[in-house]
Amino acid sequence: MIRMFHRWPGLLALALITVLALSGAVLSVFPAAERLTAPQVEAGLTVADLAARIQTAYPGVEQIRRAPSGRITVYWFEGGTPGAAVVDPATGQGVKSADPNRFERWMTNLHRSLFLGDGGRIAMAAGAAAMLVLALSGAVLVVRRAGGWRRWFAPLRGPLSGRLHVEIARIAIVGLVLSSLTALWMAASTFGFLPDGGSALSYAAPSGQTGMMPGAIDLLGQTPASTLRELSFPYPDDATDVFTLKTDSGTGYLDQGTGAVLGWADLTGWESASETIVMLHTGQGAAVLGLVLGLMALGVPVMGVTGVVIWLAARRGRPQIRGNQPAGQAQTILLVGSEGGSTWGFAATLHRALTEAGQTVHAAPMSAFDPKRYARADRIIVLAATYGDGAAPASARGFLDRLAQGDAAPAIPLAVLGFGDRSFPQYCTFAKAVTAVAEAKGWQQLLAFDTVDRQSPQDFARWGQALGAAMGINLDLTHQPVVPQSQPLTLISRRVYGAEVQAPTAILRFALPKASLWQRLTGRGFGRFQAGDLLGILPEGSTLPRFYSLASGRRDGFVEVVVRKLHGGLCSGQLMALEPGDSVAAFLHPNPSFHADRSAAPLILIGAGTGIGPLAGFTRANARKRPIHLFFGMRHPDSDFLYDAEFGVWQAQGHLTRLITAISRGARPHYVQDALRAEGAEVARLIQSGARVMVCGGREMAVGVADALADILAPVGLTPIALKAEGRYVEDVY
Repeated sequence: MIRMFHRWPGLLALALITVLALSGAVLSVFPAAERLTAPQVEAGLTVADLAARIQTAYPGVEQIRRAPSGRITVYWFEGGTPGAAVVDPATGQGVKSADPNRFERWMTNLHRSLFLGDGGRIAMAAGAAAMLVLALSGAVLVVRRAGGWRRWFAPLRGPLSGRLHVEIARIAIVGLVLSSLTALWMAASTFGFLPDGGSALSYAAPSGQTGMMPGAIDLLGQTPASTLRELSFPYPDDATDVFTLKTDSGTGYLDQGTGAVLGWADLTGWESASETIVMLHTGQGAAVLGLVLGLMALGVPVMGVTGVVIWLAARRGRPQIRGNQPAGQAQTILLVGSEGGSTWGFAATLHRALTEAGQTVHAAPMSAFDPKRYARADRIIVLAATYGDGAAPASARGFLDRLAQGDAAPAIPLAVLGFGDRSFPQYCTFAKAVTAVAEAKGWQQLLAFDTVDRQSPQDFARWGQALGAAMGINLDLTHQPVVPQSQPLTLISRRVYGAEVQAPTAILRFALPKASLWQRLTGRGFGRFQAGDLLGILPEGSTLPRFYSLASGRRDGFVEVVVRKLHGGLCSGQLMALEPGDSVAAFLHPNPSFHADRSAAPLILIGAGTGIGPLAGFTRANARKRPIHLFFGMRHPDSDFLYDAEFGVWQAQGHLTRLITAISRGARPHYVQDALRAEGAEVARLIQSGARVMVCGGREMAVGVADALADILAPVGLTPIALKAEGRYVEDVY
């Protein structure tokens, strides 16, 4: 529900909100510029002194105004002609015309009403309301994604558009809430929906005398010019008129003949609140705050664009679930934890089968877990994948925290199904953690925890039969995996290593497919990628894609992977059989958690065998000559020294600082973890100075590397686990 409230105001009012935000950002500059350029009153100057100086320069003065920026403007009438000027309070002389800036006036009219009068004001008020809804719902979604308010600034992962959207929102939400609330207040005041709030000012009859100069009036002599808002002079030859003084504290009337105070009214609390709101919105009187709010407003169009990209990506990555019921009306709550989107495909199959069996079903991400909303639910079913080293997938962030913090488990039974790859040591770890926490809370289990290995339709169907039996219905789950949309890649070169040691490995380079401007902007197809992302290949005779870490980015102008031919390997065998000119169907899968960040901190890259692929890509792309220390494990330099020709060039260019090799099939077998231990002092120094560690290769190698680093870092009080929590130790392990 919160996601819906966030999505639709943003999509429907995007253009209006963008105009509102950009025009507001431009207008925020003017108060600061005015504050910097306007002559300011000196300390100790009184209204009486200021009025005397100005009256000397402009005998026909009618009014003196002081803006929140400190600018003094005088209005006069002389010889039948009105005039106005900005004055220097030190002399009372005019320094420039008081005519408003035409561009500022034009921008103000655009911001307030779109040049459409009251109709435009209503439209812009609606835009402010939409912005408020977006900001508040966005704050809730950020909290859900981060896993709680205390983790507001927790490190993010996922596609660039999503991370940029949230990073800007984290900073801008407070300003956008403030700007939209004050805008709605001002709109309500303009249309008379708010009371005036001022106190009625009555005053005694004037003496009928005239001719007293402002400099001789006691109250004006006691009032600092820095608190002046407006001083209006009596109309000439009208003995019944009076001086009107407005200051930061109130409004008073002064007799023009005696200087006596005829009446005074202090500023009411309502008036003070209204003026504060105007100040907060316009920046008049708070130029620095105005600039800050203006900078925050500049994030709106960026969040608008990234929001559309996120929405389009979600539509592509998540199947459309027809007949999805509201959470409060559903008998079955289906919660999905997915990173790449494949688990949503299984959720759609289950949703369809349950609906056909007469159930009302609500499907939502695990991050939206809220038992209070499940008023009619009879069961909760969780389909949960595992991300990386046992972490929660993107759509399940914060689920375990909310479950653990709850007072009691929901009264309705739970079923958990994990998705993963049994060949990995962290198989279904997150789903197991969900089950463990649920059992610790005493949550009743609808059926025993189960798993689906490598997206097996057979595993899913078997589990479906058990679920149907528990529910007392016949449930046939026939899942057809959605084949990713692929593009043909044409091989342009191949370099084969290791044939002589019966471990053929090849660097395969494919021509870069053409990408439209829309693909470049949205990241669809091969429009945008970098080393560390994954190339998906759907081998002939299989419905399950295989993934290979990219050794290149789009800027390199080609698509490159490193492939080792595995015994009986369906996909690796087909790839190794390709010759230049042959094509293969492929697609891209972002892997932003294994990208080289853009900081200047050193990189420690550790890889063995084909794991050198993305590490070579990071090195090739290191145009800024960031320090890179590369540990590369191989069997023997004569057979599988991958990228042997490039490493020397990259070192000469400054892209690579050091290359440390480990030979496992030589006279003295040496592995990358041994090389790390040999360089332990330097590795510890680099990590203490902020270096980031990136590991790519087989599971056994990664375990050995983690153990070696644990020993190396123990004397300096660091651990690989702590580095992972900081995002300074990442793995791409297979």
